[in-house]
Amino acid sequence: MSSTDSKTESNPLGTGKITSLMLKFAIPSIIAMMVGALYNMVDQIFVGQAVGQLGNAATNVAFPLSTACVALSLLFGIGGASSFNLNMGRGNEKEAPYYIGNAVFMLIACGTVLMLITELFLTPMLHAFGSPDDVLPYAQEYVRITAFGFPFLLLTTGGGHIIRADGSPKMTMICSLTGAILNTVLDAVFIFGFDMGMSGAALATIIGQMVSGIMVVIYVMHYKTVKLEWKHLGIRKKYVGFTISIGMGSFINQVAMMVVQIALNNLLKHYGGQSEYGDSIPIAVAGIVSKVGMLFFSIVIGIAQGTQPIESFNYGAKNYKRVKEAYRVALVAGFLVSVVAEVLFQVFPRQIIGWFGKGSAEYYKFGVNYFRIYFLFTILNFLQPITATFFTSIGKAFKGAFLSLTRQILFLLPLLFILPIYFGIDGILYAAPIADFIAIIATVVMAALEFKKMGDGE
Repeated sequence: MSSTDSKTESNPLGTGKITSLMLKFAIPSIIAMMVGALYNMVDQIFVGQAVGQLGNAATNVAFPLSTACVALSLLFGIGGASSFNLNMGRGNEKEAPYYIGNAVFMLIACGTVLMLITELFLTPMLHAFGSPDDVLPYAQEYVRITAFGFPFLLLTTGGGHIIRADGSPKMTMICSLTGAILNTVLDAVFIFGFDMGMSGAALATIIGQMVSGIMVVIYVMHYKTVKLEWKHLGIRKKYVGFTISIGMGSFINQVAMMVVQIALNNLLKHYGGQSEYGDSIPIAVAGIVSKVGMLFFSIVIGIAQGTQPIESFNYGAKNYKRVKEAYRVALVAGFLVSVVAEVLFQVFPRQIIGWFGKGSAEYYKFGVNYFRIYFLFTILNFLQPITATFFTSIGKAFKGAFLSLTRQILFLLPLLFILPIYFGIDGILYAAPIADFIAIIATVVMAALEFKKMGDGE
């Protein structure tokens, strides 16, 4: 028996019951992802209650920067974690720690650079993000503070994947949950207790992120699977390059989301100004819809990430039957979540919008319509993120990147520009479900072809 076979048989990723492993990794991953989504959602709820529609619009205008942070976090977090698991599955324990060390260094470095760029070019960036004039001061107040938390946000989000790769998904959950609870409590204290408005929401956010980021650093200093040393932090082109190639699919997906967010804000501002709603209401509603959508997708993505160590390890060990089973279990779980979400979004949109503060009659009219149309195919939207994560997990970087691009760039973005020409602001609303449907077809075809080629392995 080879040493690799021996390691495979002794590792529970290669022998344990798929559903049990799925629960072990997915539940903490789901909680961690939901906590990340709640960071932005809680801020918007408190801001909406205290400031109103303009505050909601401001957090939406600032949202592309949060997406940029998530993109970089996934590039080096998922990339580093998947690279580490693939190398451990192949029995390459000598080089595996370098992927973790290099990923941590890049998370801190990228967060710092993004913070400096944001502080230097804040106003032109917010204008480019589609901020109406009456929303700009609120957005400036919010982002000037939250930018200082970018390095810690990257550490929290990306470091969660690195901790999960060490077989400690509960610690990932604890790190994120601690920051989220602190953020929620401080939101209430700063916004309502001290009447700090947008600044209070921003300050609460970065304090929570700092605490979570420090917890990640402390854990990584005591990594369990392998011993991490200072030499593993030294940047090497080989490790960073491979990490980027593996994480590129998730990164591109987030960058695509950011591009769509910016285009959407500008289009809503333009066509909203020509409608009965004005330019601020559509942007405020779009922010609420995106935050609620993030909460749904955080559950689905958490399920997908729960399969990542299982898929990566067994693909590296050429046990393709277990890879397929992990993917199938993720699909079943994703479908059940999507059914519940579909019912909530179609039946209770008015109640959900009400969580985010009061507004005019036009505000609620547009919001209810937007919710029901935008989330029309929620029942099938679990397919793409689970399949994209699957391709990333097995090292198929190009396929993961392509699949990540299909919905956002190849389908949604062109429809956002074309449909409003003929249907006004309603065209923007219908672009999303049409893009969803086409992307679902592409996802099914790509997954079927990959599994047909894969076989069952050893």
